[in-house]
Amino acid sequence: MNVANTTALRHDDHQLAADVATAAGSVLNAIRASAVLAGKPLGMVGDATANELITRLLAHARPDDGFLTEEAAPDPKRLGLDRVWVIDPLDGTREYGEHAEGRDDWAVHVALTVGGRPVACAVALPALGVTFGTAAPPVLPQAPAGRLKILVSRTRAPELALKVAQRLNAELVPMGSAGAKAMAILRGEAHAYLHAGGQYEWDSCAPVGVALAAGLHASRIDGSACAYNCADVSMPDLLVCRPEIAEPLLAAIAALR
Repeated sequence: MNVANTTALRHDDHQLAADVATAAGSVLNAIRASAVLAGKPLGMVGDATANELITRLLAHARPDDGFLTEEAAPDPKRLGLDRVWVIDPLDGTREYGEHAEGRDDWAVHVALTVGGRPVACAVALPALGVTFGTAAPPVLPQAPAGRLKILVSRTRAPELALKVAQRLNAELVPMGSAGAKAMAILRGEAHAYLHAGGQYEWDSCAPVGVALAAGLHASRIDGSACAYNCADVSMPDLLVCRPEIAEPLLAAIAALR
């Protein structure tokens, strides 16, 4: 998508987030389908290309806003701005690089924060051809049948999640991208996503914004609200879950910490 062709993106902020995330996802799909690269090199090219596209489109559409992206050092000027876009151009780089395995648990995160709160957000799941956003929040489906299903990282499932699962007789389900995990709850595939042990604002901002807009619970593991555009961009823990199980999950977490 050329900057000259972005007139259609000049809608409200919610639609802008969705359009930009979807456009980046289309480019990432095309790069992945070329079969020229694989593994880490594929992820590096995808990250850089998607980041350039997203920041260029947003800077053209909203030139006065600030930016915080995984692919660039945090600009301290953003701390003096009320409106800041928090971007993860390719969340789940490892899964994106596993093209031969056909993994679809990678995502594009585009989120506008106002006063540190995510308000206009989109999470694209390009391999599935779908974008979830605050422009039209999805209707929360029925909870999955059977045991409580808690999504965790494929590569670093936190010890806390293991203990919570034992306490609540829950099943841990490994998955890639934080955005893919949060959206899996909206798709009725799991009940919760629990992370503890290291993330950054761009990992959770868009997923949290979309989750909250759809009626899910989303917070830090102590129950406090997620705050963004902070001087320290680390955000080491997160809980996203169906609203009816937020209280027992937070209670179990508190008892185990």
